[in-house]
Amino acid sequence: MLEKLIIRRTLRVPASTGAAGDGSAVARQLDAALLDAGFSASRALLEHVGALAHGPAMDLAATVVSAVRELVGDHVQHNAYFIGFPDDVPDTVEFWTSRLRAAVLAGGGTASDAQLRAAVLSGGVNLLDLPGYGTYQHTYAELLAAHDELIASAGDRLTLLQLGDTAEVEAGRLYLALAGSTTPHGEADLALLSELALTCIDDAQPERIPVRENRAVLNGVRLVLGRPLVAVDTTTDVLRLACHVSGGDVSLATPTRFRSFGRPERRILLAALDGIVGASQDKLGDVAPYAERWKRLGERLHPHEHDQWPHAQAVFAVARGERRVRNLAGRAEAAIGAGAVGTAASVLSAAPGLLLRSADRLLRLASPSERAGVVEAVTGALGSASGRVLCSLREHVGNRLTPASARLYANRSRRAWVGADERPPLPAELIAELSARLDAEIGARLPDPQRPLLVDPDVLDVALPLSGKAAEGGFAVLPRGSRAPVSGELLRFFTYWRETSRRTDFDLSVLLLDGKFRTAGQVSWTNYHHDGIVHSGDITSAPNGATEFIDVPLTIDVPYVVPQVYIYAGESFDEVAESMFGYQTRTRDQRGAPFDARTVRARSDVRGQGRIALPMLFAKGERGWQAVWLHLYLQGRPNFNRVEENTFGTADRVRAVMERRYLTVSYLVDLLRTRTEVRTWDGELPDEPVTFIGIEAPEGLPAGSDVFPLGRLSELIPA
Repeated sequence: MLEKLIIRRTLRVPASTGAAGDGSAVARQLDAALLDAGFSASRALLEHVGALAHGPAMDLAATVVSAVRELVGDHVQHNAYFIGFPDDVPDTVEFWTSRLRAAVLAGGGTASDAQLRAAVLSGGVNLLDLPGYGTYQHTYAELLAAHDELIASAGDRLTLLQLGDTAEVEAGRLYLALAGSTTPHGEADLALLSELALTCIDDAQPERIPVRENRAVLNGVRLVLGRPLVAVDTTTDVLRLACHVSGGDVSLATPTRFRSFGRPERRILLAALDGIVGASQDKLGDVAPYAERWKRLGERLHPHEHDQWPHAQAVFAVARGERRVRNLAGRAEAAIGAGAVGTAASVLSAAPGLLLRSADRLLRLASPSERAGVVEAVTGALGSASGRVLCSLREHVGNRLTPASARLYANRSRRAWVGADERPPLPAELIAELSARLDAEIGARLPDPQRPLLVDPDVLDVALPLSGKAAEGGFAVLPRGSRAPVSGELLRFFTYWRETSRRTDFDLSVLLLDGKFRTAGQVSWTNYHHDGIVHSGDITSAPNGATEFIDVPLTIDVPYVVPQVYIYAGESFDEVAESMFGYQTRTRDQRGAPFDARTVRARSDVRGQGRIALPMLFAKGERGWQAVWLHLYLQGRPNFNRVEENTFGTADRVRAVMERRYLTVSYLVDLLRTRTEVRTWDGELPDEPVTFIGIEAPEGLPAGSDVFPLGRLSELIPA
């Protein structure tokens, strides 16, 4: 339902248009149900439900509860292998021995410990075949019966839900925000944008669509419906569109198998290509990098049948190598190869974004006599590049004073690898000059505040969402490099998965690292206990869903705790029917079932390419424990991945993220300090309208206030 998607994305509940009546009893029930899930309804929301007739009130309440339970992962049953977890978890070897002894006794025999040890050492024992290993020995109801009710704590999460406008108005508002975003979206938001585009196709449209992937999604709907395309001005825009409607990768990171196109669709695509190239022959320079895909697309579009569009035919002639066109990048590379770095910078000046992305390399390669010219070209491009590119370059130069101890590479699929940083550092005076010029340009593009700025201190360490590709969907999920304070005395990690068609074994593990990022221990299915950390037990298949937990007391004497999800066997993260990771915080004396939505601090989807997922890490510093988001995937092996075999690879990536200086919300707030009053949110409501920036929107702000919660932080990135 569209209403559920809006609630999950914005924490705003679309107002019902149902009949009026007395829904006060439903409002009370909704309030109680939300509290059980760690949410609260604003006064306006409860009053709205209470003013509806019983039927519409029940429908709205059911939608709200269902949406928030899915948001925090409370829509499934989180059973644990050991029914008493975190208590009564045996020693790992003792448990394995008990399973082996059970196997022997099942055959009617007896065996001494020495005989059991000999059987294991002979290599003829498979844990998966032992009776009761890896499968639940009790029902979820029996698990709940074995645990007391959750003891409420003042630190339990309580997330506020606001009343919104009607579903149509909320959908239109969200559609305009997503379509007009200045930063690329992740998979979840792209899917939502596609659905909203279909719903809002006849409503108000965004004035600008800066991100080309968004253009492809919107035009995919228009193509299927036979509507005119919008904002298509490069040949690559057409290629992205064809990939999107074929169910492929709109970012073009991976090849797409194109579907067959109907005649009306072929005519629209070829006419668009013809108009683009007809307006500028330079657009043919974008074809060569994707030549193979253009050739495959040509097999579906049959351009040779349409002589009325000769410029479109030229696109495929370039792809087939029948016509050679040198693009800007090729001309710049030729100049660099000839040692003319200044000339290369001049060539790239025609594409400001490309020039700024190449700035570091050009400055490193430039001779002393050329450097001033390169700096001038880079400075001249600042006014024409997008705000996202400017912020990316500002973050980049802020990390170029010294070589990185480990250089992290992460692609759009969040696959990560690490290499040595062999780049010589940029001179300090050059970094200072570029930083100052970037600060001035970015600051000038920020909107002129019409009211004081009220900032939640918890949002200051959130990395600017320069790309939705660097995050997963979920609840309270922050971009890579973001830090969030951690309260409570105990961390509880959980991972849930449900296989689609074949046996799938995910393993939740924790790697402990010391201050020099060396291994200090691990907890996994091979080691249930370490220094107070406890594993809930190994589940080896999940036809109906399965959950593994790990408890970590925050008194542990290591600075880095790194939870990970390993695919031991079976389907990939993208193939399973459902998969998630999250963490809860509790006090040491809180009881209750292993999973309780009120203690969930964050929950992220686990959907990526690789066999090992690194969602986040937890670091202890001067300000106590912090959650640091990673959103990384490692290739791993096809099967039998284990934490013991991946300690160095994980440590390198953790070190790279921890040592990198990310551009955060505090950077934009500091730029705004020179133009408006900035106050720190302390829970007290202001007397006048403000612009609020925080993790979530508080209740009771004065009318006329503008609010930028977590879901709108990308709107702070200047255009």
